Amino acid sequence: MIVVCPISKLSETVASVGARRVLSLVSAGTTVERPAPVAPVDHLTLTFHDIAEPLEGHVHPSESHIADALAFAASTDGPIVVHCYAGISRSTAMAFAIACARDAARDERLIASALRKASRTATPNRLIVRLADEALGREGRMVAAIAEIGRGADAFEGEPFALSSAPTG
Repeated sequence: MIVVCPISKLSETVASVGARRVLSLVSAGTTVERPAPVAPVDHLTLTFHDIAEPLEGHVHPSESHIADALAFAASTDGPIVVHCYAGISRSTAMAFAIACARDAARDERLIASALRKASRTATPNRLIVRLADEALGREGRMVAAIAEIGRGADAFEGEPFALSSAPTG
């Protein structure tokens, strides 16, 4: 199970799902307090801005961020909490990528549809999705699936939600 939340609800989300691993996707200068049940080795923080294309003065999501996140998520099949500042863009894109990586045979459209059903506000970062699509060899299908579900509802902050990453068979 992959659980997505905003930074403001990190500790309570970790506690409610019994997660022992956390993936933090934050901008430079953002302080993340690691929830008590999570060991330092089980908390990965990746620092980049929530932008969909390179922008001067900002750190954009990169291939190395995607590789690090997918490797970290692959080292467990238990619940993992993925968060960004608002729980709407970076974290939903990475949760989608992790779900696609965990079940390579599952149709991307089904995973994207499950994402939309789980969160009306999810608006996955397009650059993260594109980079993950390339890393996973999905040949543009992840990008197309996210385009199909469209932009989520406007919100200051998303509500925590779970996205199943269970293989289909």
